[in-house]
Amino acid sequence: MADENRPNPDTLLAALQRDEAKQHRGRLKVFLGMSPGVGKTYAMLEAARRELAAGHDVVVGYVETHGRRETDALTNGLPIVPRKTVEHRNITITEMDLDAVLTRHPQLALVDELAHTNAPGSRHPKRYQDVRELLDAGIDVFTTLNVQHVGSRAEIVREFTGATIQETVPDSVLDEAEIELVDLPPGELLKRLSEGKVYVSDRAQAAAKNFFREGNLTALRELALRVAAEHVGQNVRDYLSAKHITGPWKSGQRLLVALSPSPLSESMARWTRRLADNLQASWLAVFVDTGRPLSDDEQSRLQKNLALARELGAEVITTSDHDLVAGILRVARQQNVTQIVAGKSTGNRALDLFRGDSVLSRLIRGSDNIDICCVRAETGDAGVAAPPPRWRLSSAPRQYLAALGVIGASTCLNFALQNLTGPYALSLVYLLATVALALFVGRGPIYLAAAASALLWNFFFLPPRYTFYITSFQDALMFGMFFVVAVTMGQLTARLRLQQTAEREREERATALYLLTRELAEGKDFTELLGAVIRQIAEVFKADVAVLLPDTERKVELVPYPFGTLEISEKEAGVAAWAFRNAKPAGHGTDTLPSATALYLPLVTPTGCVGVIGLRLKNERDLSLQQRNLLENFIHQIALVLDRQRLSDADQTAKLLEESERLSKVLLDSISHELRTPIAAITSAASGLEDLIERDNPPLRRALTGEIREASRRLNRLVGNLLDMTRLESGRMKPRLEWCDVGDLVNVSLQQLEKELAGHPVSVSLAPQLPLVKMDFVLMEQALVNLLLNAALHTPSGTDIQITASVTTDEMVLAVADTGPGIPAEALPQMFGKFYRAPGAPAGGSGLGLSIVKGFVEAHGGRVTAGNRPGGGAAFTIHLPLGKAPPPPEESKA
Repeated sequence: MADENRPNPDTLLAALQRDEAKQHRGRLKVFLGMSPGVGKTYAMLEAARRELAAGHDVVVGYVETHGRRETDALTNGLPIVPRKTVEHRNITITEMDLDAVLTRHPQLALVDELAHTNAPGSRHPKRYQDVRELLDAGIDVFTTLNVQHVGSRAEIVREFTGATIQETVPDSVLDEAEIELVDLPPGELLKRLSEGKVYVSDRAQAAAKNFFREGNLTALRELALRVAAEHVGQNVRDYLSAKHITGPWKSGQRLLVALSPSPLSESMARWTRRLADNLQASWLAVFVDTGRPLSDDEQSRLQKNLALARELGAEVITTSDHDLVAGILRVARQQNVTQIVAGKSTGNRALDLFRGDSVLSRLIRGSDNIDICCVRAETGDAGVAAPPPRWRLSSAPRQYLAALGVIGASTCLNFALQNLTGPYALSLVYLLATVALALFVGRGPIYLAAAASALLWNFFFLPPRYTFYITSFQDALMFGMFFVVAVTMGQLTARLRLQQTAEREREERATALYLLTRELAEGKDFTELLGAVIRQIAEVFKADVAVLLPDTERKVELVPYPFGTLEISEKEAGVAAWAFRNAKPAGHGTDTLPSATALYLPLVTPTGCVGVIGLRLKNERDLSLQQRNLLENFIHQIALVLDRQRLSDADQTAKLLEESERLSKVLLDSISHELRTPIAAITSAASGLEDLIERDNPPLRRALTGEIREASRRLNRLVGNLLDMTRLESGRMKPRLEWCDVGDLVNVSLQQLEKELAGHPVSVSLAPQLPLVKMDFVLMEQALVNLLLNAALHTPSGTDIQITASVTTDEMVLAVADTGPGIPAEALPQMFGKFYRAPGAPAGGSGLGLSIVKGFVEAHGGRVTAGNRPGGGAAFTIHLPLGKAPPPPEESKA
């Protein structure tokens, strides 16, 4: 038999994963206080100065001193990363510059106010998400937090203070943190408040009458102490698990009660809750699956008992073990339990001895230094039947009939063999039949088969035959040993079969969870994720499935995913909405709106409810406890993945908005310059013309008219570029392809830019017999014009510009090269980006010309590249597909 005290493999794996994660992640330390003003920031800065004195690299990412002189003084000498400013509704807000801290990458960053909500447009909506990113980057973080902002305590604080807490931090953030409690008696805090050390005088008086009442502060102080104590208790349990120490260490009270389908379990759970309240202790409710099949009524009672324990605040654990007592003690030692609550045995003592002693007696003997609290449980309903006996025979009637049939067949076989062998050998046939039956039927039929085979062997084959009388001691011993061996072999075989079945079911559940996790990890967007969710749940649970998510754009509370297999009526949508609003299961099989045809489970994450999953089981069946546990794991994984995808999409949206704002600013700057220059020229020239009308100076008038014409062309070019870019982005750009001559394209472009290229010698080199190319002549003319203008603008006057055209196997290659300064290496990958201007580029230009070239060329199925020439200068090359040669023109008939 395996050692029940050996380390749990799952616990070992979890410990190894935690240790591995700690090696790569930063360390989080939270300075926890009961309310503002207890000195959390002061304590954090003092700790930071000690770290700085020890030679560690410390920076201030974000610290809010609220103007307190003694706190401000502690920031002197600490390196500070400048905050970034965010404009929101014409208000300038300062936030921690997360990217700057990551770039600086100190050993320790100070980030005050962990529960803070970041300004709209920030990378993360919450500051604790910024902190997690710093931790993922390997940076240690010191931060501060008030107890009312702990997610699981916010509702408790609202109940006794009346204040709704809007900003909360998930408990999972504290699970990975070291907590240092900053404590201050309520009287001293009220004194600090009256002295103006927490808030200014007017605000301090209002706070003292509301949130800062002495009763509230006392309750908040107790809550903070309890959070810190629970965190330390979890650390003790993790240490015991990591060091494989068999507990408990009685550093604090922790209770355990075992629940079952028995109606008595309800009163046991309530009794344990009352005892836990008296001891101010946490408690666990444990169900040990021994492999015994449960009827539908027992499944229903067990689920109600476990649900009640959850409602009463228990941590519910389910485990598997063929021995109930061994399973209870194993969980108790793993969870550092100090007391096990057990019910008194009300049965017959002699029957307990026959069964192998009572559960209570075995618990007392095996509990070592774990206390056993024995109570008398009472049913809450006098009409409820007593719990089933431990040896209750629960097999189907057909199994009993099958057992009798097999034993009858074995008797017939023995009649055929009796003349070939003695009576003792015939007993082996019965024994073989009994062992074989254990592979297919339950324990009850095995006991029946063992008893029937022993009696039939005695009656038909042991002398004197056809009587139950045994004449010799040898026969009596043989009869007794046969019965014991048959029962024992059958029992062991049945137990092995049950264990094999349980292992197979656990393997199937683990495989299902693995497949779900893998598919969710491979999902790239919400569509793929939701498809994987519906497919996996429908396959594993044989159910019709619907996923309902909130639609903020249409301001609809929940919208079903269109490819779900479960149709949602108006009534069912109301049930799903209730589950979403209350973050609790509802519908079929629950106590809330049970008349619904489907079960609706909320997808709850640390940041709130992100949706609802509805499922209706086929064949009108209910979920077993194991299936419910698996479904809960499914729901938890799905909720986390959907929340992660939602945050990723929000992060992407924030980045797009940030990039859009940047591009808008660049566009505004570029267009402002481009518009002001020709407008100023037009205004100046028009004013000069007005003066010349009186003086009649034709040469000067022609010059001014030329300036107006040139400025108008420049404005027209700018508007054309903007319109072309709009057409490209809208997808409405469709080239009108015709067979065109590249030589004509070059000549027309040069004629159009005759004045702009006047200061640059232009050489044209076209390969002989260039084929016609199918293209939109107007679009390609604009592309070539933009390349030539780019060369003229970014090279000094007098430098050469070269145009070449050649043919490869399947492409027409058209290049524009210059002998100017070339393109900086870091600018090459971004040359065709919208509004991009290379470093050191001269003033002028909107930054759209090359982007339009790229769009026009790609619309033809081609490509454009940029690079530097070996001898100096830049070269832009257009590659256009040749396609099939045009048909020869038909000769006209005379």
